Amino acid sequence: MAPLEASVSSWNCKQVAGWLRAEGFGEYVQLLCTQHRLDGTSLLALTEADLRGPPLGLTVLGDIKRLALALRRLQRQNQARMEELGLDPTDELSGGRLVVSGTRGPEWSCNNGVQRRCIRAERSYNGVSGFCVRDGGRPAHGTEGLLLCQAHANGWSRQHMAGRLDPELWKTVLASVYVMIVFGFTSFVMVIVHERVPDMRTYPPLPDIFLDSVPRIPWAFAMAEACGMILCYIILLILLLHKHRSILFRRLCSLMGTVFLLRCFTMFVTSLSVPGLHLKCASKMYGDTWGKMQRALAIWSGFGMTLTGVHTCGNYMFSGHTVVLTMLNFFVTEYTPRSWNLIHTISWLLNLFGIFFILAAHEHYSIDVFIAFYITTRLFLYYHTLANTRAYHQSRRARIWFPMFSFFECNVNGPVPNQYNWPFDRPAFMKSLIG
Repeated sequence: MAPLEASVSSWNCKQVAGWLRAEGFGEYVQLLCTQHRLDGTSLLALTEADLRGPPLGLTVLGDIKRLALALRRLQRQNQARMEELGLDPTDELSGGRLVVSGTRGPEWSCNNGVQRRCIRAERSYNGVSGFCVRDGGRPAHGTEGLLLCQAHANGWSRQHMAGRLDPELWKTVLASVYVMIVFGFTSFVMVIVHERVPDMRTYPPLPDIFLDSVPRIPWAFAMAEACGMILCYIILLILLLHKHRSILFRRLCSLMGTVFLLRCFTMFVTSLSVPGLHLKCASKMYGDTWGKMQRALAIWSGFGMTLTGVHTCGNYMFSGHTVVLTMLNFFVTEYTPRSWNLIHTISWLLNLFGIFFILAAHEHYSIDVFIAFYITTRLFLYYHTLANTRAYHQSRRARIWFPMFSFFECNVNGPVPNQYNWPFDRPAFMKSLIG
């Protein structure tokens, strides 16, 4: 343990680590001292909101409360030093300005070091509970007295959530238009590549370890599409019930559209031979531009699925079915609570079984599926890493390489919390019954 006679503000990371171990929080030494380089001065400025929110994100409530109490004791022992640093040891929200707003009523706020009046003593906004206390720590009712305000929502401090919950429906509409245009363009490119499919007599199927080792299952591709349909129903239910459904749907459209736009270029520039002799894929000409547009419309309206009667050839290089399965799986697991293990297991099983059925049907080469899975997962992870890190939003590199990301995510500060609510208003007769 670091010696108490030494000024806490002069502690280095090792001394802070000693204090943590002495207080019984040794398991957090790696996170606080090694990863985030917490020294004595930053330890005095640490708040419960910092412990709950990113980048620390502690999740064990008992540890959060015990560590917060230990911090308050340390701050009281070094009250003079905290005043020199401009920190108020009685203010739990010394992290800065806090604004809590809801769907009804006025906003109320508190500033660090500045005593402000709260408009109301107790409010509740969409699961966010707020309360006001006097300087002495006693609850205050009404607007009299000097008050301090605090609010937490689902374990996240409201100061981390403010300003990033705007659904921005107009951006979601633009993302929807973008993905539909990309799907239309993809359908047209599929018509073009069908005209250029290599002659099977001259270009037989390429050697493939999986396809050469596993016999073809005729009904497997239909099963792969059935797995995709189930994942679609799951994600639609999540979008319906998720509180921030507009942001989720916008991200799904932008990511799906970007991957399929990349797929357009890859299958256009290189035409691979048909992966199986069971596929009757002769070069087919659709005549004039109008004929090609009609065929593209048929593919677009049928979502490119064999279950809807759409049969295409030449659209290889990486698998569009794998893209859809993987993207939907990642959205299901990302935007549902971690405790929903059954949903996550079902989602991953549908993803993996769908990929297996695609290969078992001999509809794609193994490299098509591998590249599709890799590109989809990397793009999903890169996008969400940038979205969850505020520093990247307005960076020059992000604006150059991901201009659509900078546009869609400029007002979304940090991770989107997994909160759910019923999307429709209660009917009048229900309101009269249950209030």
